[in-house]
Formats: sequence, C-alpha cells, structure tokens
Amino acid sequence: MSKLSTLLSRWRADPTIGGNIVAWKTIPAQNADYVPYPEYILPQLKKALEENGITALYRHQAEAISALATGQQVAIVTSTASGKTLAYNLPILNNLLQNNEARALYLFPTKALAQDQLAGLKSLLSTPALSAYQRSSPSISISPATYDGDTAPSARMTIRSNSRIVISNPDMLHAGMLPHHTRWEAFFSSLHYVVIDEMHTYRGVFGSQVANVLRRLKRIAAFYGRKPQFMLTSATIGNPTELAETLIEEPVITITTDSAARGPKHFVVYNPPIIDPELGLRAGLLPETQRLASDLLTANIQTIIFGRTRQAVELLRRNLSQMELAWVARIRAYRSGYLPAQRREIEAGLRSGDIMAVFATTALELGIDIGQLQAAVLAGYPGTVAGSWQQAGRSGRGIEPSLAILVTSASPLDQFLAKFPEFFFSQSPEHARLSPDNLLILLHQLKCAAFELPFSDGETFGRLPPTETTAFLDYLQETGALHKTRDKYYWMQDQYPAAEVSLRSASAVRYSLQRLDGDQAVSLGEVDEASVNWMVHPGAIYLHQGETYFVEDLNHERQLVTLAPIVADYFTRSRQESEVVPVEILATNAVPGAEIAHGEIKVTSQVVGFEKIRWGTNELLDYQELDLPTTELHTTGFWITLNKETVEQLRAAGLWTNDPNDYGPEWSRQRVLARERDQFACQVCGLIEQQKAHHVHHIEPFRTFSSRQEANRLENLVTLCLTCHHRVESRVRIRSGLAGLAYITGHMAPLFLMCDRRDLGVHHDPQSPLAAGEPTVIIYERVPGGIGFSARLFEIHSDLIRNAYQLANECTCQDGCPACVGPGGEDGSGSKRETLGMLEKLRGEISEV
Repeated sequence: MSKLSTLLSRWRADPTIGGNIVAWKTIPAQNADYVPYPEYILPQLKKALEENGITALYRHQAEAISALATGQQVAIVTSTASGKTLAYNLPILNNLLQNNEARALYLFPTKALAQDQLAGLKSLLSTPALSAYQRSSPSISISPATYDGDTAPSARMTIRSNSRIVISNPDMLHAGMLPHHTRWEAFFSSLHYVVIDEMHTYRGVFGSQVANVLRRLKRIAAFYGRKPQFMLTSATIGNPTELAETLIEEPVITITTDSAARGPKHFVVYNPPIIDPELGLRAGLLPETQRLASDLLTANIQTIIFGRTRQAVELLRRNLSQMELAWVARIRAYRSGYLPAQRREIEAGLRSGDIMAVFATTALELGIDIGQLQAAVLAGYPGTVAGSWQQAGRSGRGIEPSLAILVTSASPLDQFLAKFPEFFFSQSPEHARLSPDNLLILLHQLKCAAFELPFSDGETFGRLPPTETTAFLDYLQETGALHKTRDKYYWMQDQYPAAEVSLRSASAVRYSLQRLDGDQAVSLGEVDEASVNWMVHPGAIYLHQGETYFVEDLNHERQLVTLAPIVADYFTRSRQESEVVPVEILATNAVPGAEIAHGEIKVTSQVVGFEKIRWGTNELLDYQELDLPTTELHTTGFWITLNKETVEQLRAAGLWTNDPNDYGPEWSRQRVLARERDQFACQVCGLIEQQKAHHVHHIEPFRTFSSRQEANRLENLVTLCLTCHHRVESRVRIRSGLAGLAYITGHMAPLFLMCDRRDLGVHHDPQSPLAAGEPTVIIYERVPGGIGFSARLFEIHSDLIRNAYQLANECTCQDGCPACVGPGGEDGSGSKRETLGMLEKLRGEISEV
C-alpha cells in the first residue's frame, strides 16, 4: 500500500478527521487515447520527442495540431498536465525548423511560467537529433529566449535580432515591445504564431486590458503585413470559446475532449468541527489546515498548500516550521512580492524533492513545472469552481494516486459548499467575464495605440465601430493627447503612455519594501498601491517567509515602506470606513420587498485604525487610530433598497434595529456628567484625558432599552478611552439585520461570478444617498469603471436571494455566526432573526418569525 493510501485509510478511521469529511469523491484513472504523429512532422523533430519518451500524441493534441495546420485559430481546454504545451510547440517548431523566416510569440501571465517554458524548449532543441539538424542549417536556429522585465539590457538587442520564439508576458508586450515596434520590425514582419497560455487568467480588469493589448498587437502586425495565427490554452472554464473570441476577436475552434492518461484522484471536502454550537463557531481554518498538512509531511508526501491570502500563507509556514525543527529547511512560502531569485530557488527545490511542502497563493496555481506533487491542500474555497480544480490539479501530474483536499472556512460561501457539496461537483465551471470596451480601459489603450501608430480617419480599433473609434479619438484630441492633421490623429504629449497604464491593477504604482539591516536597506519585495494603506500602514505587522516585521514608516512620496525585524505575539488588522454616493443610475427594477438598481457610484474609503490581535487566541489586545489619506474609487455597483412597507412590517414584528440611535437632547450633558464622575479617566486602563475627550459607553446597549431616558442613566454610562471603547464594543456589539443582509449577500455573490471575494466591496447604510435616504445594501466592484459584475448581479438577484436564504435558514447557529449572517458581539446579539425576516420579504414571503 502506498504512503498516500495508508494515510487516507488512517484519516477515514479517525473520527476527528473522517467525521469532519462532508464529501469524498474519487475520480477514476483514465487510460490515454493515442494517435500517431502526422506524416508532415519533421523526422528529426519526431525523433527528438521519441528520445524524450513521447512516441505518440494524445488525440486532443493531434486535433489541435490539425486545426492549426489548416489556418484556424485554436483554443485547447483540457485538464492540468494533459500535454497542452506540446500541442502548440510541435506544430510551431515543425514550421520554424523548415521556414527560416517564421517567428512566434509566446505570452504567459507570469514570468515563472515563461521561464518554465524556456527550459522545456531548450531541453527539446538540445536533443542530439535537433542539435545536429540546426547545426546543418544555421539559418533555421530557433534560439528561444525570454523577454521580460528581468531580461538584461545587454541581451535585448540580440533577442530582437536572433530569437525566433520570444517568450514574454502581456505586460512586457504592452510596455516594452509594442511602443518600440520599429526595433522589432524583423520580428513583427515575420510573426506567424501567437500563443496565449492560461487564457482563463485573462478575466476581469486584467483580461479587459489584455484584450486591448492584443488589438494593438494585431494592428502592429498588420502594419508590417502579417496576420498571425493564435493558439490559446486554458484549464476548464464554462465559456472557453466566448472568452477566446473576445480576447482575439476571431472565430475559434475549441478542443475540450481530454484524452491524456491520469491516475486516480481523491477530492475531499473537509469542514472543521463546530466548537461552540450556540454561536455556530467552528475550529479555525488555519489550525485545521496545519493539522492535515503536518500529517502529510510526517508521511513524507510532497504537498502544496494554497492559502487565500499572503498572510495565511506566511502564518501556515511559520506555524509548521515551529512544530518540527527538521521541517524548517524543507518547507517554503511562495507568493507575489517575492524577488525572482527566491522564486526560482523554490521552484527548483520542488522539482528536485529538496522541498517537501510549499505554501502558496495563486502564484503557483498555474502550470509551472514543480514536479510530481502527490497532494494539494486548499485552505479555503478559492472563490471559483474553476480555480478550485486548477489548484487541485497541481497534484497528481503522473499516473500515481493523488489527493486534493478543500478545507472550508467559516465564510458563508465556504459553508454553502460544505452543506451542499453536490453544487461544487456538479456545477460546470464559471464563465469568465471581461469588458474590453470599458470606458477607462479603452481610453488608456487608445492612447497607447496612437503613440505606436497614428490613427486614420474612419479606422476601427478591434471590433469597435469606426464611428465610436472616431468619437473616442476626438475626445482625446480635445484633452490635448492627440492632434488631428488632415485625416490622421497623432500623439502629441511628451510622456510615454504605456508606462502609465498597469494591466493588472488600477495603478501602475508599486511600493518598495525595505528591511533595515544596520545602515543598509535590503529589498524584501513590493506591494501595489491599492494594498499599501491596509497592508503596510505604520504600526502594521508584516510577514515574509515566516519572519515578522514591524512597519516603521510608510512614505507615499517615495513609494517606500520601511520594515524592522520584530518578535511579536500579535498580528494586525486594519479598520476601514467607506461612503458610497451615486453618479448615474443605469437601471432599476421593483422586486418583492425592495427596489434593486445598478449604476455608477463613487466610493470614498479611509483606513482609520488597526487592531492588534494575539496569535492563536484571536484576543483583541489594542486598537490604534491612523490618519491616512482617503482614496476614491469610481466604479459600478448593484444595490438593494428595502421599501417603506417592508421596513414597517419588520419594525412591527420587532425585526428592525437599523434606525440610527437618537440619544436625545440631554445626551451632551449626560456625557459631561459621566466624564466628571469618572474624573476624566478611562475606567478600564486609567488613561487620563488629554486634548481629546474620552468616549462615554452604554454598559447595557442603548438599543435594548424601551426609552432613551433609561438607557442614558448615569449608572448605565462609563468613561472609556478610544482603545478600550473599541475593545468593549467588539464584545457587546449588536449586529443589525441590514448588516447581516450585506454580509451574506456579499459573501454569496462570487458564487455566481467568476471573481474573488476581494474583487467586490460591500457596504450597508440605513440612510443611503443612493436611495434618497432609504436603507440599502450595496455590492460594488473594486475596479475603476467596473467590468460587468454589477449588471450581472442585477440580472440574477432572485438567485442570489434564494441561495442566501437557504444558507441562513439551514445554518444551525442560534443568532448568527461567521458561516451565515455574520457574528454578533461576544456578549451582544446577532442578526439572524432580522436577516431571515428581510430575506423572506425579498423572496416574496410573509414572515412567520
């Protein structure tokens, strides 16, 4: 019996593990369906593949090669490790080795994938058969090379001149190749093929930007007389043809039948046990993941553990390192922000087996060659069915048995899947959404395109009609970016537009992270502008490779974060406040109990403070205020506004606690009296008031009293400093039904959108400016201008409400918990009854509560 089989048998028999497994699906092994090589394949190339043990093709590879040979655009969508790389390498190499003019461009979403591809190509081309063939005719030498931000300047001219397969990424194509296309004239004038690998990653903002970069690429290629063929690959996704055709704006032949050999895979869903039935609290996601990962490490099973956040990755690595000293050298964390040399070292260690476990974010989700891992542990639902299978596919790349285990968190989305796992296993993967014609994205990309080549009057941009293209160009002329002379629009500004446009985020600005080492500053990595205020604000604890750092300074002018090593028994969590106001309402609709709408909004946010939380116990140790600049986001949102009839019915049933507290005209005097009685000192920590008045807190919550006079009695008031007040409020907080509705709908929305929970923001307001002061829940896109999620939520409102109600109604907690409508305070009350009442109204039912 194998090590994995032995461990799985032990887990099944252990009630503390097997008793928490809510689903166990075994995907059977599959035999390969082979076909011979096409006759037109170069004998030397065929021999080189045979030298590498590849004596025949999988049927899906042969179908893709055949379609490409007939001049079609091809998308191949099969499972991880099914040979998609060979499906494009074989026909492209076959052509390039016989046509010394032809060239190819390979685009990968990450540098790591590009490096991995280069290593594979060099290995194949260096086989005796192909080495001899290239020496016999030097003009057909391929000389593949990567061209990205890590490429030495001294090597770039040689690559432009000699490399016939250039391996890059969309960012470099956007900022380094297309704007300087005259240097690439020989390459673009001979460009026969463009490969777009992992196309399912090109969704949302990134995908919308990349679709426009491909418009620019096709425009440049046409200028040099070429119309390249496209080959796209993807993991399983619900709309591969639609996605491929949106990206390249060409008809595509899609191949989805997977004929590769694979071993059996066990896919397990593990739901941590409930440790407090009344509050519905479960054992923590990270401790339970750590427990399972330690079993795998003890059994010497090479494993990848995916965390949803950078902090989770670092915490898991840190905790496991402390469990067993011998593991320290054999486990690593891997995430965005690491320097290239660190990443390459980790990848090599996984392939060699020197590293037994790696803790990763989505940075290792894609098809980098990291060896034959036997197990993949997903610490929390990745946010999409497709993403889950992609991560699960990192284990079991051979024909040996493998394991994927999803450890569910307490979030409503995870708990929905734990309660209804058949939804996960039967659901076809989600549809990827992108919007190339998003106004902000399009304007930025048109600037880049105009810098590269002047636009002619009546010219199109991709599928954008001539009239719309002209309208945008006229607008850019009005702003001074372009100047029209006769029938052409020319770029007129000094700056280089592509340098100001980031494909992956709203801003191209990156902040450098530097560790102080005596008088020297050592670079640890970087963080994007959107994350800097909440992740590395002054006083924050930052984790890197299991080490703890204190943020000493955040310098916005220099885009610099200064860190210092620290031994700390706590971590930090920022607190943010937001305001949402309307810009333009695009559509409204009356639904049971409410009115729904979607449109353009402005979200103003500010990180106002942070909590210090003790490791392990999650005890709130301290709260500190921050004075950081506000940020503004112009985006789109979807909102639900409860109508007056619904509010009155809920209020009459005792299910409405969302009205603002009215402390009455005597409140100012009562506050002064309470502070005087307490000698202007915090009654918890003793801190004396300084320049700013202390807070006055209701010992029994204000909302539990029938009159404000009773609530405001001096004996029910106590003086507290800001920090102690924040700590006390977190224990006795009364959660409102509107907050519960926002919590559960915001967590459930990604179930219907191919997006991460962090792609959406959620806000609730009892007196919302979006709806003339009426109570409203808003789900908005964390993307400037939005990409269509809000409109989609408007369309599927009833599905969202139905599933949210099903989850809340079937949750066994008494008054709200992290798995449904969110927790109340430790000594306060939750919002389950109120939220269920609202959901029933929104479903068109009469509340029986």
